[in-house]
Amino acid sequence: MRKAMIVWGGWPGHDPDLCASMIRGWLKAEGFEVRIETTTAAFADPAIHDLSLIIPIYTMSKIEKAEALNLCAAVQSGVGLAGHHGGMGDAFRDSVDYQFLCGGQWVAHPGNIIDYKVDVTKPDDPIMKGLQSFEHRSEQYYMHVDPANEVLATTTFTGEHASWIEGVVMPVVWKKRYGAGRVFYSSLGHRAYELDVPEIRTLMTRGMLWAARE
Repeated sequence: MRKAMIVWGGWPGHDPDLCASMIRGWLKAEGFEVRIETTTAAFADPAIHDLSLIIPIYTMSKIEKAEALNLCAAVQSGVGLAGHHGGMGDAFRDSVDYQFLCGGQWVAHPGNIIDYKVDVTKPDDPIMKGLQSFEHRSEQYYMHVDPANEVLATTTFTGEHASWIEGVVMPVVWKKRYGAGRVFYSSLGHRAYELDVPEIRTLMTRGMLWAARE
């Protein structure tokens, strides 16, 4: 049985406890044994090197240098990392080690909750296969991203809320390698109920399974 660890906490506005419960259920349905932790100290545990998958759900907050380095080392050795929205992409803003691992960092969501389109850019990728581009109402994340990411979906900014970014095409879903490990990220899912949007639930589940070490 593959083992996963979910670490949730930080800013409560992203429903980290509810997201952790939902994702735990999805992983258990896929045959994982799931460990739940609520402090960043879990990232320093040497035992995480034996996991198949780690899911951070920890918006903002701080991570100690030793915790970040142990997490990075675990993924570099082959442990998978997967997450969504601010729980992974706006966690630990002062840790460049963590940002290098994830492949991106949130910097803005102009207009806050708005209607926007998610464009599937790699429809033949197993994570996105069968999914169509879709309209979504939530925060449209503007991120600083790693050019090494393999982008699976994007969104285009209209400039309505920040005129200087009109036409900017921004990655929404990506996957990447980090040493021997696989990393998956989706910027979708501001609140827990959004994870039940069929397209979001599908790509998240597939992304976690892709990232997980066999």
